[in-house]
Amino acid sequence: MATQNPPSGKPPEGAGKSPNGEADTAQEVELLKVEVTRSGRKVNAQWAIHPQIKHDLSPDEWKEVSDLMAKVAGIVGHRFAQVLGEAEPDQPGTA
Repeated sequence: MATQNPPSGKPPEGAGKSPNGEADTAQEVELLKVEVTRSGRKVNAQWAIHPQIKHDLSPDEWKEVSDLMAKVAGIVGHRFAQVLGEAEPDQPGTA
């Protein structure tokens, strides 16, 4: 089981409050992240996992997570590129 390290920086707005407005001791921690960036027409998808989770996984579990997240990043990046292509189609050239 993964252990929790406190997040650095300011907590998100609304964190630390329960729905009834009372103080809550739970903290939000980013455990998994998929980020898609673009530079012109080039799209790049990357993923990251909290270092403590990586540390807590066995080598076989880490391999399985790595394989699955590579697929997730590929799917998300491909879809982002599709949407980008529909929103900004290539302009015809005058060559």
